[in-house]
Amino acid sequence: MKLTPREAEKLGLHNAGYLAQKRLARGLRLNYTEAVALIATQTLEFVRDGDKTVAELMDIGKQILGRRQVLPAVPHLLDTVQVEGTFPDGTKLITIHDPIASENGNLELALHGSFLPVPAMDKFPGIEDNNVPGRIIPGGGSITLNHGRKAVILKVVNTGDRPVQVGSHYHFIEVNPYLVFDRRKAFGMRLNIAAGTATRFEPGESKIVKLISIGGRKVIRGGNGIVDGPTDDAGCSAAMEAVKLRQFGNQEEANTSVGVAGEDRYLTTVISREAYANMYGPTTGDKIQLGDTELYAEIESDFSVYGDECVFGGGKVIREGMGQACGHHYAKSLDTVITNAVIIDHTGIFKADIGIKNGLIVALGKAGNPDIMNDVHPNMIIGANTEVIAGERFIVTAGAIDCHVHFICPQLAHDAIASGITTLVGGGTGPADGTRATTCTPAPSQMKLMLQSTDDLPLNFGFTGKGNSAKPDELHEIIKAGAMGLKLHEDWGSTPAAIDNCLTVAEEYDIQVNIHTDTLNESGFVEHTIAAFKGRTIHTYHSEGAGGGHAPDIIKVCGVKNVLPSSTNPTRPYTSNTIDEHLDMLMVCHHLHKDIPEDVAFAESRIRAETIAAEDILHDMGAISIISSDSQAMGRIGEVISRTWQTAHKMKSQRGSFGPSAADNDNLRIRRYIAKYTINPAIANGFSQFVGSVEVGKLADLVLWKPSFFGAKPEMVIKGGAIAWANMGDPNASIPTPEPVT
Repeated sequence: MKLTPREAEKLGLHNAGYLAQKRLARGLRLNYTEAVALIATQTLEFVRDGDKTVAELMDIGKQILGRRQVLPAVPHLLDTVQVEGTFPDGTKLITIHDPIASENGNLELALHGSFLPVPAMDKFPGIEDNNVPGRIIPGGGSITLNHGRKAVILKVVNTGDRPVQVGSHYHFIEVNPYLVFDRRKAFGMRLNIAAGTATRFEPGESKIVKLISIGGRKVIRGGNGIVDGPTDDAGCSAAMEAVKLRQFGNQEEANTSVGVAGEDRYLTTVISREAYANMYGPTTGDKIQLGDTELYAEIESDFSVYGDECVFGGGKVIREGMGQACGHHYAKSLDTVITNAVIIDHTGIFKADIGIKNGLIVALGKAGNPDIMNDVHPNMIIGANTEVIAGERFIVTAGAIDCHVHFICPQLAHDAIASGITTLVGGGTGPADGTRATTCTPAPSQMKLMLQSTDDLPLNFGFTGKGNSAKPDELHEIIKAGAMGLKLHEDWGSTPAAIDNCLTVAEEYDIQVNIHTDTLNESGFVEHTIAAFKGRTIHTYHSEGAGGGHAPDIIKVCGVKNVLPSSTNPTRPYTSNTIDEHLDMLMVCHHLHKDIPEDVAFAESRIRAETIAAEDILHDMGAISIISSDSQAMGRIGEVISRTWQTAHKMKSQRGSFGPSAADNDNLRIRRYIAKYTINPAIANGFSQFVGSVEVGKLADLVLWKPSFFGAKPEMVIKGGAIAWANMGDPNASIPTPEPVT
């Protein structure tokens, strides 16, 4: 077949598209992924037919599906579909804008070549009104740009024979020599327009522009080199000599308007909050709907200087001498900056640039060029050695921590990072029966191999040794081999003697103990296990009990002050199907046999609708503080984050809003729930000084989300300041966005 990698990926796209066609043919409304796959696949089929042009296919692509053929949110989520196909004259990009543009699609086109029956239109319901996932709700009023800056109005004439376009932060005295205006009055000034926008001067055109003074240290670098230094009187005189010597267009203007932006109306530039949010992301007082939930995050503060936002791109702000500083030592500039990010963290919900250097978050605040911008953080200089990740219109969170991982197969690491997890804590040795049931790496040799085998995976790993022993010797050995904690599991015997010994050894090394308690009540009841803790701190896994623990009342541990309780995600949240899946899940996981009555009774004793429902409430109260997976052992590693937000959404629907700003936003609930998979497991496992939040000094383990897909599918995962995972399209394409995007 001689398939190249890109062609093999297109076959995967075709499979997804054909699956979508089968679902459409039986009258199902398509979800986002299905709609994209079907449109992209059919477009490629029409390319293969060989009788249509790129322009024709861009139009046909908008006719394939209508709003009635897709789920209600899809038209709001799907703004473009791109794919590259091979035409007689070579590979070409096809971009379909607004692909869900009509009430009904042309189902003949949608099913062309599939030989599937075309369903009747009455199979598809009418169009429903619905909320737009990830929508931004701007606050009231408008935003004044560059408030308090000295301003002037000048007349500018383009005497050249080609258009000239000048960006917001280009030093105006340095612009094209064929633009004629009063350059003396433009000394130390730039356009008073929104950051990253531009003003265009057509040949022969005369235009009136508003200029404002640059900020910061007021130092000009770069451009045409008319000025290279401070904007003082001496610098002005030298600049005007250079203008004359180099024959830059200059015409003195006597009657110019001078004043202060924000104080003089005719010198002021104002932007609506909606337009501002569309360009730079929401600001203080604006709200974001998290995905399709009923949770609304309100921006509490914003480090931006309105009018000086750092924006990357052609003609934008982050260019040399403008948003990018010149002449600063590498040690003073960032390695990477994430611009204009909305940060959702346990510490707050705010807007900031994120500065990264040497893999760490070095600052949160205003990044840019202190020579021309006000309030640039001293540790957030953007220089020639700085990479940019455009964070506007994205939400940034700390990388998730899953602290209940059975290391059964290496593939789980890929699913974990693709969901937004950057730290895995647990144990195991691969698909051994012990690992399928318990998170223990028992032997020092196995610990060495596990540490070595994960070296090439871009995640943080912590391995727990087996703690089930009434004597200390073997526990010392596994800790010395590299265990960062110990695990007590009932399948190895979580007896009071083992609990006491394990906690005693852990206290000596100042490491955490995680426990799965005794469902059988064999050695005693829950109160006997609590007594064995002797007031020492311990992390109790799946504290509700479906995942294992004293039946029926392990949930009592959530009220014990030295216990750090957590949940595993199959019980998050309690829904109509939660109970029915659990029995078989448990039998497989714990090596039980359906032919042994006691095994069945053991399994059934752990599954209780009442305590699972109570678990929802305890999470909302904050009494249970961690959500983890229990990966492949009664849990789903790729759903830690999504199940957390499902629970938060359900609790708002069930219990209503709470917190000091309950009438306006859900910030308190959002901060409480994001802590459940970030800072809380970091604290519980003893590494909160390194990860678990978006704070200065911590590893730059960060996740970028489109608000519409928040909590479900991230756009990018950054590990230690480097991009470790991201949505990426056709590797042969002219741009990185054509399908299949994986």
